[in-house]
Amino acid sequence: MARLEYAQSALADIKRLVDFLIDSDLIAALETFDIIDEAIQILKRHPNIGRLTNITNKRELVISRDRTGYIAIYEFNKLTDMVVILAVKHQREESFD
Repeated sequence: MARLEYAQSALADIKRLVDFLIDSDLIAALETFDIIDEAIQILKRHPNIGRLTNITNKRELVISRDRTGYIAIYEFNKLTDMVVILAVKHQREESFD
């Protein structure tokens, strides 16, 4: 089973996504965290499940939520058996910086 780590920027992304909802819908904010976490945990057993991106050695995991969802950008290093989550964005956001 692969080890899983989060870059500080990915943790900040998740916090931002949850904070966006927290004032208007606390339940949706908590569900958002759970949905993202549950999907990312799958990468421990299936690190190659995400599709390859145009960026070298990066993959993206599509995380569905109703009619929309989120995208997690990550790297998987086979030698160290480690997945590093680099960024998490809502699908309607412009791009990954």
